[in-house]
Amino acid sequence: MKIVNTFVKVSPDCPVEHSVVPVSKKEGKTAAEVQYDILTEHPYTYDLDDLIVETYIRHKLAGEDVDEARRAEVRAQLLSKGQPCMRASMLPKKFGWGVHYDEAGRIALVPMESEAYQRFLERTDLKIEFAMRNKKAGSGA
Repeated sequence: MKIVNTFVKVSPDCPVEHSVVPVSKKEGKTAAEVQYDILTEHPYTYDLDDLIVETYIRHKLAGEDVDEARRAEVRAQLLSKGQPCMRASMLPKKFGWGVHYDEAGRIALVPMESEAYQRFLERTDLKIEFAMRNKKAGSGA
């Protein structure tokens, strides 16, 4: 199912008040850092399937030479089973980034403190959803 004309709002329990660039304290980049890099370098270029594949290649296969045949193999493997949408990404859950899917399903990040974010919230032609919560409601955790 392709997601189109949708805006993902920052999670209601997002711990930041302004968007934050994800930075890992460990060696290597996290998936959120890789997604951030991809989506800020190439806004409205990747749809969700393409982003999943590119993130996996940059995150899990970093340093490997991934030719077109290997890329196709990774794509088939990853997309043969369900993958989470951007509602589950740490970018809108913990780092304060809204996510816009355009009419073709291509994705861009929108800082939560921006005027653009507010304009997306006011649009009536978009499906507007919250990112998933970081903690289960009522769990006290």
